[in-house]
Order: sequence, then C-alpha cells, then structure tokens
Amino acid sequence: MSSNFRRTKILATLGPATDAPGVLAQIIEAGVNVVRLNFSHGTPEQHAERVAKVREISASIGREVGILADLQGPKIRIEKFAADKVMLQAGKDFRLVCRADAPAGDETQVAVSYLGLVNDVHVGDTLLLDDGLISLKVKALDGDVIVTEILAGGALSNRKGLNRLGGGLSLDALSEQDKEHIAIAAKLDVDFLAVSFCRSAADIELARAIAKSHGSFAHIVAKIERAEAIVNLVEITEASDVVMVARGDLGVEIGDAELPGLQKLIIRTALECNKVVITATQMLQSMVDNPIPTRAEVLDVANSVIDGTDAVMLSAETASGSYPVKAVEAMDRICLGAERQFKHDTDFEKAPRDLQRVDQAIAMAAMFVAEHIKLRGIIALTESGGTARYLSRFRANVPLFGLSRFGYARRRMALMRDVYPINFDSEGQSMRVAARKAVKQLFDQGFLEIGDKVLITSGDHMEQHGATNTMRLLAVAEGGKTEGLGDL
Repeated sequence: MSSNFRRTKILATLGPATDAPGVLAQIIEAGVNVVRLNFSHGTPEQHAERVAKVREISASIGREVGILADLQGPKIRIEKFAADKVMLQAGKDFRLVCRADAPAGDETQVAVSYLGLVNDVHVGDTLLLDDGLISLKVKALDGDVIVTEILAGGALSNRKGLNRLGGGLSLDALSEQDKEHIAIAAKLDVDFLAVSFCRSAADIELARAIAKSHGSFAHIVAKIERAEAIVNLVEITEASDVVMVARGDLGVEIGDAELPGLQKLIIRTALECNKVVITATQMLQSMVDNPIPTRAEVLDVANSVIDGTDAVMLSAETASGSYPVKAVEAMDRICLGAERQFKHDTDFEKAPRDLQRVDQAIAMAAMFVAEHIKLRGIIALTESGGTARYLSRFRANVPLFGLSRFGYARRRMALMRDVYPINFDSEGQSMRVAARKAVKQLFDQGFLEIGDKVLITSGDHMEQHGATNTMRLLAVAEGGKTEGLGDL
C-alpha cells in the first residue's frame, strides 16, 4: 500500500466552479472524500444534478464519496441596496429597519431579514456585518428601527450576514425553509445533514426526527457557530453524529482571540464523545483567487490535523474559486505533511473506563495491540461502520480498513480519520471465512503484501449491527492466504 495514504479526510463544497466540464471528476481524483451541497445557494434541480454526477464518478473509479447537505439555517442578513453596494463611514449613523415594507437601502439605512431583531438587541450592543468586517454600536431603538453608530466602516453589499457580538439572538435553529430542504435532501439520499446555528441538543433531535419522517437516516452534523452552542457543547455533541467547527460565524460571535482555543476544545470534546469532527471555514481562503496557499493557511490546516480533526473543509475555494483542483491538491499535500511530522500516541491511562459497549471495548483492545505489535493495518468487518468509528477515535498509527456491504455505511466511513472504506459482502459467511476472504481481497487490491500482519475485528454472528465482539491476529501468506501467528 502506498505510503501516501492520507488519514485526514477532505470535504469540498460544490458550486459553479465544480460544474465546469471535468472539474468534479478532477477534484474527486485529487482526493475529495466527501462533497458538500450548500443549501444557501442553488436550486433543488442543481443539487440533484450534482448528486447524480458524484455518484456516477465515484462508481466509475471505485471510490466511496459521501454527500453532505448543509442547511442554510436562520442566518440573519441585511437586505438589498438600491445601488447593490454602499460605502459606510466610521462615526456616522446607520439604521437597520425591521419592517417588511422597508425601502431599498442606501448609505444611511438598510432592511434586515429578521424583523424581530429590534426586540433582541439593546443599547450598547455591538452588531457585526459581513463576517465582522463592518461593526456597528446600537445607540437607540426607535420603534421598528435600530439606530447604530458605525464603528468600523467599509464597502457593504447586498445580503451580507449579521451577528451580535456575544451571540444571544433568539431565532430557532430550523426555519420553515430548512424543513423543506430536509425533505429535498432526503429524496437525494444524502449521507450527512448539517444543522446550522444549533443551540441545543433539541435542535439536533428535531432535525433528526424531520429527516426520519422523510425516510432519511442521514448522520446529523451539528455546526458549532453560536456562542450558545459553546455553553451547550457536550449535550450538542452527544446528540449529534458529527460536529463541525464552523469558524466563520463562531469567530464573529465570540471574537477572533477566543477562536483558536475553542477550536481545540470542540475537537477534543468530539473525540471524547466518540463523534466525528470537521474543521471548516477559510482554511485556504487565499486560493479563491491564487494558485498557492499562504504559509499561514498551511500552518492553520496542519494545526487542525495535529489537533486530531477527522476532516478539513473547503468552501468558496472549490465552490466558486478560480483554482478548485489546486485547492484540493494543496489540502491533500498539507494534510500528508502534517501527518508525517506528528505521530499520535494513545495514552491508555487516560482512555475511558466503564465502557458500556462491547464493540467499543474491542476497538480499544485493538488499538492497544496495534501500539505493541507492528501491524500493516486493522480490518473492521462492519455492518453500519460503528466499529470503524470507535477504532478511529483512538487515532491508530496504521490504516483502518472498514469493510461493509452497505453503501451508506461506507460513505459514512469516508468522513472518519484513518478509515479506508471497502466494499465487501460477508452475507452468509462464517466469521472465519469472511476474515480469510477479506484478507484475500485486500491483498488482491494491493493494500496488503506477503508477510504483513493484520488484526481483524468482527462478530460471532455476521450481519448484525453492533455485534463486534472478536479480534484475530493473522499474517498474510502467499497468494493472499492467511495463517496464524506464532512468533511476532
């Protein structure tokens, strides 16, 4: 197997740039593991077309590529200006109009999408526009108008986002439009569903219930981008399947200085709760317009990898940037470099005690063995991908091969660090037969060589979810056959 096996996964956002002929296939070939559909933009027809192309390309090259639908959420935005763009000057007054019939904006005022904003803010609050580039201080509340003083001015265009420093705005996490989009995502059979601006575990459970009502069992991604989400971080993480460090709006609400520490906290919390974690937003932002990243961006991505993130995400870099393929190639290169420089060493003294699941206990035992015996890899014969997830939480120093006959399970594993999903049908086979065939298949596919030692996790009873209770040490013999280990 190639030494360039990348452990950290790459998530890339689709958009006009990837719609260009051949680009989608190129970014997948370059290393994309999961694609993101941004439901803040595009039509259902466009999303459906992109899903169909992803499925077609992944099938043609024999690679598992997951699909994540990202809900818009209740993001507060300003409305439109008469001239599309204005220049705001520091020290001058600027009015936010919370009225449905507000006129088109100008240098003195603009309407907002959230008409209840006037009830949520107080004199002295700081409001941030366009990811913090524009800042306003609330001076007065005049009926349905918020009167502010411009603290930091600049160019402001249509439909830019609005946040309050410190958070606390009272919108529900799921808008009516989001609920409609969940139904669309269910029809597209997406693998992951991302909930924007969630504040509590209840938001996650509501999204899951709505998805199930439409026949979708997509894994729910909690986007941590509100100050309130930090307060409820553990309960949100436990309720979700995946968490995302959504650094854009989170940084605006809590301040840039607090963001690095919170990123590390979110990643650590996800791993402790046995959940998958994505680090996102402006990771290679300069590559929207330039063919190479800045050194600061390289260090940012590498730091996320070192912290233990499962995946790193590209947004505008691939959706609308000038160099989508180069951005993926750069992300692949940076992740591999960071992984080579920093080896993870599991501290079993700090490992969880009083485990409640047998498959989790088997995963921890497998990691212990992997640290003391030179293995080529760990093979998880799994139905749902659960065992592979538990294995990946311990951050192995060897590849984890997640073998499943279910496409949905393999696509979920495509987001897990260290895990390489493989299509393998164990239906009707005994544990021993399945183990031998799994090794033979990996040998034939070039992942294993004669003399390699592997550890296999499986269940006494195959084809049962959560039934993993056994691990076996085997060596690869001539022709991909297996033999037991005597001397190590």
